Amino acid sequence: MNLILLGPPGAGKGTQAQFIVKKYNYFQLSSGDLLRDEIKKKTTLGKRIVKIMPQGELITDEIVNVLLKQTISTPENKNRIIFDGYPRNISQAENLEQVLKEDNQVIGSVIFLNVSREIIKKRIMGRIVCVKCNVILNEFFNKAEIDSHQCGKKYLKKRDDDNHQTVITRYNTYMEKTKPLIDFYLSKESFYEIDASLKIEVIKAKIDKILNV
Repeated sequence: MNLILLGPPGAGKGTQAQFIVKKYNYFQLSSGDLLRDEIKKKTTLGKRIVKIMPQGELITDEIVNVLLKQTISTPENKNRIIFDGYPRNISQAENLEQVLKEDNQVIGSVIFLNVSREIIKKRIMGRIVCVKCNVILNEFFNKAEIDSHQCGKKYLKKRDDDNHQTVITRYNTYMEKTKPLIDFYLSKESFYEIDASLKIEVIKAKIDKILNV
């Protein structure tokens, strides 16, 4: 069954998605990664995205939906996708349900990682990603892991959009445009809310329990 991870930027969706991918052999579909990959390819669509993304604004549904459908329709991804950071609004949620239905797929669980803005600021401002192995670490919380990282510190980089103003903009945009999405899923039996301020291992255990119901 497909799985949706919801929560504001910095809630830990990417970290938990990596855990699920490794343990349950899922495919992680991150709208952010799809957008960044398109930029790297320097396509016409990628050039449109690069003008919007650094500003902290949400990319239009039109752009995201095109990239989304391409991934969902890939046979090896069928009913084993983690939607990380998508959908972001009710329109996208309705589109996702329609696209999945057309491909005879369903959503098994919707997990909402809820966390305050203050915690998110620290998580995002300190976030660094290894460009070699894709592991995500934090300068505030993972000092020992950073010092002993197997790929070497030179591969640990900050994302261009991880700056103070962008963090505030992204969080406020989420609260304004995306949070109503929670109400959309609240009525569904497959909806679960987890306190994302808890330690990573505690959150993992809660997700494990959900996936093994």
